[in-house]
Amino acid sequence: MDTRTTGIVAYITWIGLVIALCVGDKEGAKFHLNQALVIFIFGFVGALIPCIGWIWDVFILVCWVMGLIAAINEEEKPVPLIGGITIIK
Repeated sequence: MDTRTTGIVAYITWIGLVIALCVGDKEGAKFHLNQALVIFIFGFVGALIPCIGWIWDVFILVCWVMGLIAAINEEEKPVPLIGGITIIK
């Protein structure tokens, strides 16, 4: 997969993230792979907290849409608040 496709697939589901990590262009799409991983991890955190988690999940949904749009446009714009976290180096 090329860089753009790898970035888009990484945002689709956690299965897409695993596929993008295994098959895709890891070096070219490293930014979007990292962003998608951070969004999914923080999405699980929102599921653990009952009432406040709903508001957090809406924020995570907005971050997911922003990340997906950035991947489609081939831009490296970090998502708000959690975009500065780096897991994949």
